[in-house]
Amino acid sequence: MHVFHIATAAEWELALASGSYTTSTRGRTLAEEGFIHASRREQVEPTFARFYRDVREPLVLLTIDTDRLGVPWREDPVGDDTFPHLYGALSPSAVVRVQPLDRRGGTGSLTGMFVGEMAWRMGLVLGVMLVSGLGATLGRTTGATWGPFLGALAGLALGGAVAWAVSRRRA
Repeated sequence: MHVFHIATAAEWELALASGSYTTSTRGRTLAEEGFIHASRREQVEPTFARFYRDVREPLVLLTIDTDRLGVPWREDPVGDDTFPHLYGALSPSAVVRVQPLDRRGGTGSLTGMFVGEMAWRMGLVLGVMLVSGLGATLGRTTGATWGPFLGALAGLALGGAVAWAVSRRRA
């Protein structure tokens, strides 16, 4: 059987280096909680929406093969449902798949996420260049020697400010 766990990419990298994953859930360790929280596949997106939606660092979805676990696990009641809990440190050898999570909690290919992010950034760069060129063109109409330079500088400042504001809102 497979169960799933949402982890930060940084914590998972530490687990790979140390040979042991001990984060129970966001902001809580195995020692504090007594177990590692996991989910069945249909519980992953609701768990992401409730506990991880505002996390800005990269997240990964760990697919855990319960037959490979070296620690006990069981489904425990939580409210009106049950959730899988691992009662000990997770060995990376029990993880059969690691997938990056997008900002909606879905799994996509790393290539697809990279291309999407790069397209977004290139769009911002092209927008700043367009505003800068427009500023230089308008600066030429003043007839001053420094007009095009000052116009381009103003365009860059305006475009950069807009790009910064948009990227902050997107994050």
